[in-house]
Amino acid sequence: MESNAVLLESKSSPINLLNEMHQLRLLGHLCDVTVSVEYQGVRAEFVAHKAVLAATSKFFKEVFLNEKGMDGPRTNVLLNEVQVADFASFLEFVYTARVEVEEDRVQRMLDIAEKLKCLDLSETCFQLKKQMLESVLLELQNFSEAQNSEEESTPQPSVLLESRASAAAEAGRADCPLDPSDSPAGSRALLEMPAAKSKEKA
Repeated sequence: MESNAVLLESKSSPINLLNEMHQLRLLGHLCDVTVSVEYQGVRAEFVAHKAVLAATSKFFKEVFLNEKGMDGPRTNVLLNEVQVADFASFLEFVYTARVEVEEDRVQRMLDIAEKLKCLDLSETCFQLKKQMLESVLLELQNFSEAQNSEEESTPQPSVLLESRASAAAEAGRADCPLDPSDSPAGSRALLEMPAAKSKEKA
């Protein structure tokens, strides 16, 4: 009698694998590549694992697969025009699938992702830039709506003229020969009325 096949799957294994590789890199264990980064006279060296870099970056994959012979126990790769801080963040991302950067560095991280052909980082940066843009647009929309509501609550000159005309008409209907503007009390009431209405609205 044949038994049915069952699936053994670990949800934590990929995370554990990344964490372990990250610890090995930080300690310098089993690292087989040194990446030298230089930008405007600032230079730094990073040790890493070829397998991790090749799996996350098509640029490194092409470099490692096309190398003729190793010039020692560790391969050396030189990267020009890449800032040290950006490559450090790139390494942290490929080893941990997350990295914290300042908002103004998101575009630079997108640039390095495209330069090193790292699809995961490129998509992550693109999604974050999209969220940031949507947030800015929402703030602008809220600001615009607030401005419109303020303009609506402010009495316009045409509205003031209409209220004066209607008050004069009502005074005429009451058979009062006096023009409200001739009476100090009447003119004061007309001037204060719009202000009182705007206070009630507010």
